[in-house]
Amino acid sequence: MLQSFCPANATFAPREELIARSADFSLTPQAIPILENLLEQPGVQYSEDCLTLNVWTKPATNAYNGKYIVDLEDVIIVSANYRLNIFGFPGDPNIRNNLGLLDQRLAIEWVRDNIAAFGGDPDRITIFGQSAGGQSVDYYTYAWTSDPIVAGFIAESGNVYLPGAQADQTTSASRWHNVTATLGCGDATSNPNTVLSCMRSKDWQDIQDAIPVSTGIAGATGLFGPTIDNITVFSDYVTRSAAGNFIKRPLFLGSNNNEVGVFRPIFDAQNVTFTEAQWDYLNFVIFTCPSGYRAEASVSKNVPTWRYRYFGEFPNLRLTNSPDSGAWHGSEVPIIFNTDKDIENIVARTQEETAIADYLRKAWVAFATDPENGLTTYGFPQYNSLEATLLQLGYKNQTGPQTVLPSTYDTGCVLGTTLAELLLTLESLA
Repeated sequence: MLQSFCPANATFAPREELIARSADFSLTPQAIPILENLLEQPGVQYSEDCLTLNVWTKPATNAYNGKYIVDLEDVIIVSANYRLNIFGFPGDPNIRNNLGLLDQRLAIEWVRDNIAAFGGDPDRITIFGQSAGGQSVDYYTYAWTSDPIVAGFIAESGNVYLPGAQADQTTSASRWHNVTATLGCGDATSNPNTVLSCMRSKDWQDIQDAIPVSTGIAGATGLFGPTIDNITVFSDYVTRSAAGNFIKRPLFLGSNNNEVGVFRPIFDAQNVTFTEAQWDYLNFVIFTCPSGYRAEASVSKNVPTWRYRYFGEFPNLRLTNSPDSGAWHGSEVPIIFNTDKDIENIVARTQEETAIADYLRKAWVAFATDPENGLTTYGFPQYNSLEATLLQLGYKNQTGPQTVLPSTYDTGCVLGTTLAELLLTLESLA
């Protein structure tokens, strides 16, 4: 499981701004604690000394706590911290980049070498992540083809096909030098060794404070993320997929029905507003289409693949009432991990929510236990874009493998949509 207590990545609208604007979008009482739990993890002490792993086996809480799922299922959960933001993805053109992704690889190697001591099987490692963690899982499938280690992959609401997920080296270097100049460490014209030495002497909080504040889409993703180096992150995922240049091991991936439901209150608090057509387009092009592209790439190379779309909507996890936040980005996480109980001001689950939580958790565990056949045994059909094999999980808050044709949601997707094209279309829908 890929998460982090390292210095934070995305820009989150402060509690005061959300409270001030809460009437504008009918914020629910639990909305702010939920957003903080998912995005900021309140009570966590951030530090550069953060490269640790948590191992949960049978005999500090946040949204990704593995304790509860281990208590309920016969699995071992390992959560791996990795460096984020400028600390994990500095953009310095003179050093190796994407350090955060290398942290993840090192964690997986540690699990391979040590998990047997905890009762685990090093040949049955499944990695999973949500959002940026889902993208990280997918980056791994393309970067480590010669030494996979991992037996299966779960990517929730994130993969390599997300438009603009990877920055080119020129853009990353510009962002790096903007921060170095702000801190008085020099710029692109300075001696790179002197610049790096100066930056290493700075306190992490000062470095983070020097990063320009961004809002809207840029604020949701952060300015410092994966950079194309053609080693860990590539520029040609469409071509690589067509050639089969990725790890051909079972994949379970998907997205939520209304991913943008979590971003609306955050953007509104930042005075960034979109029309309904713009919100629908963002949900479609950033989450729905990439999920379909990646699933099809996997299936085309005869890799066992399952794709879902999550619909669960429950009173205790609703963020906004008007419009209804729906199945927002990350709303499945407290369901699967059984961690909603740890959120401030949360109300009790409904009976159907408890049933769906149990159903989803067992599906995730079925895949992790047996990536090749676990979901088939559980009753989930393997994905085929021409057949009714797209899993609607939590549809109308019901359990069971309800399936539809992928074209129900994918019609209109354009393979290879760039960030520039996304922004241009978004502007046209204003």
